[in-house]
Amino acid sequence: MEDLSRVTIWVVAILAVWSVLISLSLHQIDEGHVGVYYRGGALLSQTSGPGYHLMVPFITTYQSTTLQTDEVKNVPCGTSGGVVIYFDRVEVVNFLSASSVFDVVKNYTADYDRTLIYNKIHHELNQFCSIHTLQEVYIEMFDQIDDYLKRALQEDLTIMAPGLYVQAVRVTKPKIPDSIRKNYEAVEGEKTKLLIATQHQKVIEREAETERRKAVIEAEKLAEVSAIEWKAKLSAQEHERQISAIADATQLARAKSLADAEYYRSMREAEASRLRLTPAYLELAKFQALAQNAKIYFTGSESNLVTDLLTRLTTNPKERGTVYTDKNNSDDSNNTYEQQP
Repeated sequence: MEDLSRVTIWVVAILAVWSVLISLSLHQIDEGHVGVYYRGGALLSQTSGPGYHLMVPFITTYQSTTLQTDEVKNVPCGTSGGVVIYFDRVEVVNFLSASSVFDVVKNYTADYDRTLIYNKIHHELNQFCSIHTLQEVYIEMFDQIDDYLKRALQEDLTIMAPGLYVQAVRVTKPKIPDSIRKNYEAVEGEKTKLLIATQHQKVIEREAETERRKAVIEAEKLAEVSAIEWKAKLSAQEHERQISAIADATQLARAKSLADAEYYRSMREAEASRLRLTPAYLELAKFQALAQNAKIYFTGSESNLVTDLLTRLTTNPKERGTVYTDKNNSDDSNNTYEQQP
């Protein structure tokens, strides 16, 4: 019975010791971290990723590295004019890649950021201030300080600690002496007043420009309306001119048709007259004209000819279309008449 009790005590003791050793050797590495191990103060080449891991308790220790933000406070800086200013806070966000953890920690310990970043921030910030005036550092080039520090840090880290990357640098507004700060505040106040006046002037100019544009638009609208009305008048006049031209052309065609008809009638009458005015007809017309005279005087043998002709015309109308020809002999006293159809 006593032996059983002793065995139980030893088992319980061994389990207790084992539990303590397990609890001391078991550790956790969070996601995004890399674990490095030291044994007797010496860095081991072993690294571990996220999860639970075991190590030899008491003689082995571990540290985890991750994306971290290093903050440097109250950094003094002397400008080229001799004024000392202080940057209240400079933040550097950096990241050490897993493949470079062993080399960087071996060369610069687990507190590599103090050697590679903290001290470097002081140096680079003073380098920047020493070549620029207070006006440039405090106002004109303040927005460039972040990029300058990031670029300068990364250039050195690429050579000294490959795998350590600077993600971002944030610099607060520097503190300057009160007397100078008051002057800057006064200047800023005047600038603000000037800016307000300038903005007010721009507003007035914009309002004037708006009114001018409205006037231009109204004038353009009136001009367009006038142009449309003028085009309408021109179109109406053109329409009237075309109607007048058509009427003139119609009248001209009618006059030309009448003239052609008159010309044709005259030509036909002339042609008829030419065909009608034969020697026989002319002879008849001569005698008809003579017959219309109230008195006719004859001498010689002509009296018998005329008397005979008049007698025939008055007594026998059917013979009016008959033509007589006088055949004169050498003797004027003897006249003979021959009827010709």
